[in-house]
Amino acid sequence: MTSQCNSIFLQEIVDFLNCFFNVELFPISEKGGIYLASSHPVTRLGLALEPDTQLHEWIKTQNLDALFLHRPWKLTTEEISPELGVISYHLPFDECLTLGFNLRLAQILRMSQLEVLGAKENRAIGMIGEIPTQSFTHLCNCITQIFGGQEQVHLPINSDVKRIAVVGAMTDSLVREAANRGADVFITGQLRQPAAAAMQETKIGAIAVGHRRSEWWGLRSLAGVLQERWSSLEVFVKT
Repeated sequence: MTSQCNSIFLQEIVDFLNCFFNVELFPISEKGGIYLASSHPVTRLGLALEPDTQLHEWIKTQNLDALFLHRPWKLTTEEISPELGVISYHLPFDECLTLGFNLRLAQILRMSQLEVLGAKENRAIGMIGEIPTQSFTHLCNCITQIFGGQEQVHLPINSDVKRIAVVGAMTDSLVREAANRGADVFITGQLRQPAAAAMQETKIGAIAVGHRRSEWWGLRSLAGVLQERWSSLEVFVKT
């Protein structure tokens, strides 16, 4: 049996994630944290994007002590155990672990000389940096391997890709800024029509990963972060 001093509690996980997500940068309404409190030790933690019709059965099957939800608002608490702790982070998760200034993703993409691209309320919403020179096809294949697919691509004028932007939004001004700062390809969740003219005029390439795919990547990444912090914590990702 695990001793009390080695037990992991919900508040300890939240304290760690508050620091990891830099929640002090977000407005109070977006900081996240404990959604449903629990004083019970946590040995089995589930990660899910949002409640669905299978969630309650999944909680029982995995015998979870606590749950992380990206979007908790449709959670029906009557169907879950009162002992189950629930934590939630929405905007901090999106900006830190999907298509924004995401240092873990930058490492996977082998980005270097990383710089901020775009800001919202003094928070970085994107990054730009160098990558090892490669063809656009090779980069698309890499993105598919990382995220499990992609939605749309827009061919760049440059056959060799050396510099990319990864941004959690796509506007005319963001595309032009990325192109002006030397990016060959703009990677985001969805290709947005208001940015179409900027893409045509700057000849920058684009890859739309798909918002949900980027969130699934974020959950898998978060599972790794938590298990790096607590070797005894069992983490389950609901796909």
